[in-house]
Amino acid sequence: MFDTVKPVPMTQIEAAQTRLHGLSSVTPLVACEAAPAGKSVCLKLENLQPIGSFKIRPIGNAVLARARADLNSGIYTTSTGNSALGVAFMARRLGIAATAVVPMNAPQAKLEKLRRLGTRIEMRPTEEWWQAIRSGVLADRAGVYIDAVRDPASLAGDATIGLEILAQSPDVEAIMIPFGGGGLACGIACAVRALRPDVRIIACELQSAHPLKAARAAGAPVETAHAPGFVSGVGFGTVLPEMWPLAQAMIDDVITVSLNEVAAAIKTMVEHNRIVAEGAGAVSVAAALSGRYAETRVCAVVSGGNIDNSMLATILEGRTPG
Repeated sequence: MFDTVKPVPMTQIEAAQTRLHGLSSVTPLVACEAAPAGKSVCLKLENLQPIGSFKIRPIGNAVLARARADLNSGIYTTSTGNSALGVAFMARRLGIAATAVVPMNAPQAKLEKLRRLGTRIEMRPTEEWWQAIRSGVLADRAGVYIDAVRDPASLAGDATIGLEILAQSPDVEAIMIPFGGGGLACGIACAVRALRPDVRIIACELQSAHPLKAARAAGAPVETAHAPGFVSGVGFGTVLPEMWPLAQAMIDDVITVSLNEVAAAIKTMVEHNRIVAEGAGAVSVAAALSGRYAETRVCAVVSGGNIDNSMLATILEGRTPG
């Protein structure tokens, strides 16, 4: 269904920025109070978006870029939660039906938000759910499939974050971004490469689930063992083949962090900045706090904040959720 994803030009990124005005927020950039010695770390707070995640940008632009008449049969997506929240939010805004196809282990915090938005939730076995993501369609599902990763309109929506970071932090040397499907990292890179090609794009993954690092080592996407633990939305079994050429061209480096480091980053943000991040949103912060990079001035994208209360409580007690 999907072609190999190409970089989106600045004209499409600027059109997305216009389209998203009043829908997504221009999120703040704040200093991380626990930056390593000799480093300056700022946090791009996409967890403060209306749905608690950056996904309002790619999903919102992908929906609004379509003709309204084409959406009358409803919209759906496959997601661990945040893309589904974007689809639910847009469906409610437009007065159409929404369906979220989620894996059996989808976080309760996200499922509760979906229910409040009146979204139909379909839970599928993880392997079946992943195959639906790879194919981009469900044969038994009516409506328009909204893809948050491979749709050029989604990529342009993600790229608007890059525009904001460069405007808010003109002296940034590297941007650290959680890597899930690759849309966020590659989208931001499209804007950064056009305006500031000297700024490095660093993808952030888990030591226990790192499909991009494995693909870079092998020279192509490979199936990898993956144990993302309490972190949802990153650490899948492989890089989507349609995204690989763009990821290979746009991403300068990969930093991997442990689940303990992610939990510590979440705790640190709460204690020092009063910011709540979910696991995937803290992967980039954990990488920034590790100091395992050469740059001095970096920005970590906090991609989302939809974390279960019980999980957050465990982390604030100094433990890593099992």
